[in-house]
Amino acid sequence: MRRAVLVLLVILAGLVALSAPAFPALTRYGALPRQADGPVTLLLAGVTPNYPPSPVWPYPAAPEDYTGLTDTIVLAQVRPDGTANLLSIPRDTWVNIPGWGFGKINGSNVHGGPEMLVNAVENLTGVPIDGYALLSLHAVRSLTDAAGGVTLDVPKRMKYDDTAGHLHIDLQPGRQHLNGQQAEGFLRFRHDGLGDIGRVARQQTYLTALVGRMKNPLNWWRLPGMVGALDQNTKTNLTREDVGALLGAALGGLKVNMHTVPGSFGNGGTWLPDRAALHELVAEQFRDPNDPRPLTVAVVNTAAPDGSARRLKTRLEGLGYQDVRIVQETRTDAPTTVTGTAAAAVLRDVGHGQVTQQGGVPGADVTVRLGNDTPAN
Repeated sequence: MRRAVLVLLVILAGLVALSAPAFPALTRYGALPRQADGPVTLLLAGVTPNYPPSPVWPYPAAPEDYTGLTDTIVLAQVRPDGTANLLSIPRDTWVNIPGWGFGKINGSNVHGGPEMLVNAVENLTGVPIDGYALLSLHAVRSLTDAAGGVTLDVPKRMKYDDTAGHLHIDLQPGRQHLNGQQAEGFLRFRHDGLGDIGRVARQQTYLTALVGRMKNPLNWWRLPGMVGALDQNTKTNLTREDVGALLGAALGGLKVNMHTVPGSFGNGGTWLPDRAALHELVAEQFRDPNDPRPLTVAVVNTAAPDGSARRLKTRLEGLGYQDVRIVQETRTDAPTTVTGTAAAAVLRDVGHGQVTQQGGVPGADVTVRLGNDTPAN
């Protein structure tokens, strides 16, 4: 009996020791997994260190305050069924930063903190963001080591030394297992003729390898250490509800799809986004199928009081609908109908009428025909 108790105590001590790195994060963000009503959309950004003026060379980095440039920017949408769509945004993407003006998107955090970065990404993609997580330079190294390293293919010889930045990269081509320092070099290397786009491709390769590592049951004992590594190197505004929804989605097994903002190189090495292609990509991969607000909605006054179409357009736009159009058709004495994609969801916001299968206005996802049952106000 004593031996059994001793063995049990040793096992419990081991479990406590394994879980200890995650305790601070659990204290702040601990939540039970839950089935969310819709996707949770996060902005993940890796922040570069600041090097203040110093008589000492190599320059020591300033204490991390998460105010630097964001050299890695990923929009991550996790759906309740475990599908995770990731959109890599090149750091040199040329955009109109809300509240600042035109510039590279990686300067948003410097000019206005994570809120300005979130606004810039929302303005670029049209996707509402629920929360952000800024990761320090040390996050990749610590997370990779906590995961026991990652196995991936190094596409070509990578050798580069930056004494000031304490960056020394020396990787041979081929499939290999990288530790944290090597993984950091793999991600930060830029001297391959592809600049930022090459880095984006390597970020996606790394994330695929890391997710594969996490999904392997033999590595689940490492998860507390990985949680601790992230917690020590992250600034975030995620809520317990967000964490609970993410855990609920992860329980079904994550299915990761990766994408990159389409575009082309511009002057000064900038990345000029292809807005039309990006809009199509977002519509296909990042639209919540239960959220009708990104859809094109045509409003037709068929038998409603004068001004009803204009009033409904104003109300829907106030609810966040992004493309509401008033269309003229021949008036007919009929009740209000809604037809098209997500018609039932739009009907809830219209407030009256019924869903039908009749044809809609060409070019519109949803058509609302306001009829004789429309209130005057």
